[in-house]
Amino acid sequence: MIFNIMTLFPDMVENYFQYSILKRAVDAGIIEIQTTNPRDYTENKHKKVDDIPYGGGAGMVLMAQPYVDAYESIEKSPKSLTIMLSPQGKPLTDEMVNEFAKFEQIILMCGHYEGFDERIRDIIKPVEVSIGDFVLTGGELPALCLIDAVSRKLEGTLGKIESADEDSFSNGLLEYPHYTRPREYRGLKVPDVLLNGNHKEINEFRLKQSIERTKNRRPDLYEKFNKNK
Repeated sequence: MIFNIMTLFPDMVENYFQYSILKRAVDAGIIEIQTTNPRDYTENKHKKVDDIPYGGGAGMVLMAQPYVDAYESIEKSPKSLTIMLSPQGKPLTDEMVNEFAKFEQIILMCGHYEGFDERIRDIIKPVEVSIGDFVLTGGELPALCLIDAVSRKLEGTLGKIESADEDSFSNGLLEYPHYTRPREYRGLKVPDVLLNGNHKEINEFRLKQSIERTKNRRPDLYEKFNKNK
């Protein structure tokens, strides 16, 4: 999987892949990280990529020319997807992440300031994705969140000990609670069922805990889970 991030701050995103599981995925060739800086494609002699909005208003708007030219410079796979990170986009879900993981290349467009000149959308026609109903100063963090989530779905990224099979949302429920050593800490004990070696009872306990946790913390997911049973 190739991830190409269109960003004015390439160092910001490249550093994220120097650590932990995603570094291993890069080193193993499971994912490849590329960055494209629209500032390198601007025709403005001062290297500007933004300007004041027509019609007035606060903030600056990202100009169409450098972003479209930067996008068109990227070599695209036959199975490529372009995503614009935007608070106006569809909220990211595990189901969407599973679909994104089927592509060979994902191009991510990171915005800043007041956002993109609308003609960037008109010409490129990206899929717009949001990581939540809030606004950030730029699209880099959402892009990293999306890459992290998609990378976990690719074969080889996670070892067996880090398997995504039982992550929250994988079966429509929040994940069950986990415990490790010591068996007792500040008077709080690990549930006995987890110590008895009976995997059937352990799985039943964990499923019950997942259902109860989802019911209490995410009633919207619990209602959907009940409908799909």
